[in-house]
Amino acid sequence: MVYTPIPTVVPVSPFDAAADSQTLRAAMKGFGTNEEEIINILTTRSNAQRQQIKSKYETEFGRDLIDDLKSELGGKFEDVIIGLMTPLVEYLCQHLHDAMAGMGTDEDTLTEILCTKSNEEMHAIVKAYENKYGRPLAEQMCSETSGHYRRLLTLIVTGVRDAAGTVDPGRAKEAAAELYAAGEAKLGTDEEVFNRIMAHSSFDQLSLVFEEYKELSGQTIEQAIKHEMDDELHDAMMALVECVQSPAAYFANRLYKAMDGMGTDDTTLIRIVVSRSEIDLGSIKDEFERIYNRTLSSAITDSETSGDYKRALIALLGGV
Repeated sequence: MVYTPIPTVVPVSPFDAAADSQTLRAAMKGFGTNEEEIINILTTRSNAQRQQIKSKYETEFGRDLIDDLKSELGGKFEDVIIGLMTPLVEYLCQHLHDAMAGMGTDEDTLTEILCTKSNEEMHAIVKAYENKYGRPLAEQMCSETSGHYRRLLTLIVTGVRDAAGTVDPGRAKEAAAELYAAGEAKLGTDEEVFNRIMAHSSFDQLSLVFEEYKELSGQTIEQAIKHEMDDELHDAMMALVECVQSPAAYFANRLYKAMDGMGTDDTTLIRIVVSRSEIDLGSIKDEFERIYNRTLSSAITDSETSGDYKRALIALLGGV
């Protein structure tokens, strides 16, 4: 099945960066802030267009748009808007850095960002991370993770995955047999084999491997991973499998978990909505409704979001 990503945010046309910068300045000038105008403009422009608005704003008013937004906004609403104003690769680097800062490591965030990327996307993140933080991503990640999970992420970060679209049916058969021999067919698990195949093969190739695995063993690859692995490695492997089969379903499940139960994981909710809005948030919305029998908008509305924060998220979903 070919995955067709549907975004919710696309470049607006006609586009006038000067007019938008004037409107934003007026929305923040004087007493009070017109949050509605800020939402209307920034949730309906592409990231590239927002960067043009930022540049035009500085030229026109001699002021930094992000600084002005930060001084006028607050809380989770500010997080959404500043996220929208940040180039996507830089935004993901910030979240990777935050996931490894301070005491403890947020493995779920590392897995979500690193295990869902193509090699090309990974190269861009690695380059931007070192430029921004002066330290290689792989080096910092190695100091914050351990064991087979660290090995898997290191392989992914160093960019060993075959280019998108690379498929070899004969090799898929062999890989499925190797996975079977490394897991179900032996006592214990050879995680190195799983890591190598899952980190090296293109997502298209992995799709074939999983089909061959089911043919060979009578079990799905998910069942095998569930039996053979636990903790962070299990979660990372499952994320890879889900992204091969349906990236939209993977992110729909992440959003559901972010809003399920007491409290909302706002950081995850904001990151996915902001970072996927120009990629496949429309597809994620459709999958969310299919899996959970309710709209993503209603789930956000019923979660612990409120005010301008909630309005901005709903606007990024396309307003429905």
